[in-house]
Amino acid sequence: QVQLVESGGGLVQTGGSLTLSCAAASGRTASAYHMGWFRQAPGKDREFVSAISRNAQFTYYSDAVKGRFTISRDNAKGTLYLQMNSLKPEDTAVYFCAAVRAGIAWGTSLQLSPAYDPWGQGTQVTVSS
Repeated sequence: QVQLVESGGGLVQTGGSLTLSCAAASGRTASAYHMGWFRQAPGKDREFVSAISRNAQFTYYSDAVKGRFTISRDNAKGTLYLQMNSLKPEDTAVYFCAAVRAGIAWGTSLQLSPAYDPWGQGTQVTVSS
């Protein structure tokens, strides 16, 4: 099974930017899978952020981040990215990358966390006001 490791989180001021990375550490080639980013704030459910198709032809964003975040991938490097601009305090959360389960087609079901396995360990993003 592919293993995913996130990095790039940190503390940033409102309006700032961060880029998260998610590297496939071992196992099956991550490029074979659609990938996604989720986030979870304290006391809240895990929330869909964005998804990208295996060949990067399609992307999808939640309304909360559309226009501010950009998802991308470099299949040659086995790495997924999330460029986050114009950050707001409400973006504060632990951000997780995940691979879509084999056999699940591109579509609206990718907003749901059960469509994904495995998951990375998460990276903390804190936006100060």
